Amino acid sequence: MRSLLYIIAVILVIGWAIGFFAYNAGGVIHILLVIAIIALLLGVIRRA
Repeated sequence: MRSLLYIIAVILVIGWAIGFFAYNAGGVIHILLVIAIIALLLGVIRRA
């Protein structure tokens, strides 16, 4: 389950980066970044 969280977080960060630099779609792209950070934090908290 932890590896799945990291995979999802990496995909979301890549999606955010592509969207931010290529399309600049506004607030929706930043929501992806926030979700990725939350997924990473949940993974770290559950592992500790």
